[in-house]
Amino acid sequence: MDAKKYKGLATTAIRTGHHRTPENEHSDPIFLTSSYVFENAETAAAVFAGDTPGNIYSRFTNPTVQSFEKRLAAMEGGERCVATASGMSAILSVCMGCLKSGDHIVVSQSIFGTTTVLFNQHLTKFGIETTTVELTDIESWQSAIRDNTRLLFLETPSNPLTELVDIKQLAELAHDNDCLLVIDNCFCTPILQRPLELGADIVVHSVTKYIDGQGRCMGGAIIGSEEIVGKDVYGFLRTGGPTMSAFNAWVFIKGLETLSVRIRAQCESAMKIAQWLEQHEQVNHVYYPGLTSHPQHELATQQQTGYGAIVAFEVGNSKQDAWDFINRIDMISITANLGDVKTTLTHPASTTHGKIAPELRVKAGIQENLLRLSIGLEDVEDLITDLSCAFNVD
Repeated sequence: MDAKKYKGLATTAIRTGHHRTPENEHSDPIFLTSSYVFENAETAAAVFAGDTPGNIYSRFTNPTVQSFEKRLAAMEGGERCVATASGMSAILSVCMGCLKSGDHIVVSQSIFGTTTVLFNQHLTKFGIETTTVELTDIESWQSAIRDNTRLLFLETPSNPLTELVDIKQLAELAHDNDCLLVIDNCFCTPILQRPLELGADIVVHSVTKYIDGQGRCMGGAIIGSEEIVGKDVYGFLRTGGPTMSAFNAWVFIKGLETLSVRIRAQCESAMKIAQWLEQHEQVNHVYYPGLTSHPQHELATQQQTGYGAIVAFEVGNSKQDAWDFINRIDMISITANLGDVKTTLTHPASTTHGKIAPELRVKAGIQENLLRLSIGLEDVEDLITDLSCAFNVD
């Protein structure tokens, strides 16, 4: 069925991309096969040549993966989705498919630590230069663009401080300078934000996070036009092979079916937690776009349909103060993952952003006493009780 007939994202997330087999199954099937059989030599040759559609090899053609891709593409409003083995392989695939030696990229300083390492350590080996800028300062983006700049990359909201940038404004800047705008939409998912509708060229996801929603499988995705994602990025995946497994794709299909209700519930709980933390005498600062104290609160209200489930806050004055808080936690999971139905707590400076130079962490606003909560689906009262016990009561 044509995904365009559905008015709602929840319906699209449940009904798009499933083409029933002759078995007339109701749930999406899993095609756990590495290769496919052809009727005859002529058909095999035609499919390999691209003259006839068909499956060739599950490194780049698998019905279960394609079902997931079609569903997520429809939800993001893109022409094409390419699924990958992880969120990082999605970002790598964009770079390898769209960049060449001698190109330059401009990157927000407020991105996931491993993404920073990819840009600053590994892409430089291929002659690709990176300039880092402050996410919220459009003028700094403008100043950093060169004649050979090909791509602007950012997360909005950012990890872990939930900073935002005006996507429409940055898209205009990118296109005026013949650059691609790439948005990591992991924190919002298409339920809360659709960057392509705001002018972005490519959206990337770590579908390991909210799209799975239960911390089960690794996966990534790239969504955009048929020309860029369908040719350039897919061409790299077909040859390079950072492929999503069929089983993982099936898990993510199931995740998409409940994504809307999960995200909305998590947003509701996150707002309550953020408001509670902001009033707590032992909390120095809370970072959450839903709070009026957040510097981009109005922008979040304009370009998102919800504020997300990530809440960052500062306690005490040192790393040890933050660690002591973590060590007094009872129920909440101490892990660097996010987007789970189980609430998680992370110390970014020593984990997710630990490989970034200390001076760069400080420049990005990631202090030693900063903690990041990813709010799950537990009862808010139980979460507040657990957090209450973690504060120093002496």
